[in-house]
Amino acid sequence: MKRFVVSLVVFLVLSFGVGIAVSGPEFIDWGVAVGLFVIAVAGESFRFWLSRSRAKKQDSSGV
Repeated sequence: MKRFVVSLVVFLVLSFGVGIAVSGPEFIDWGVAVGLFVIAVAGESFRFWLSRSRAKKQDSSGV
């Protein structure tokens, strides 16, 4: 769980930085920043779910 939270914090900072970098005269391009963060959350959630489901399969296959 700690790795999940740390990776989300890293992606939050990166998406915020990209939003600032592509914003132009505005402070931040919220559409880009939030869109990137949503993609990161979806990917990390899928990875977390996949690792937990694999762990359950290994536990249930034992005799």
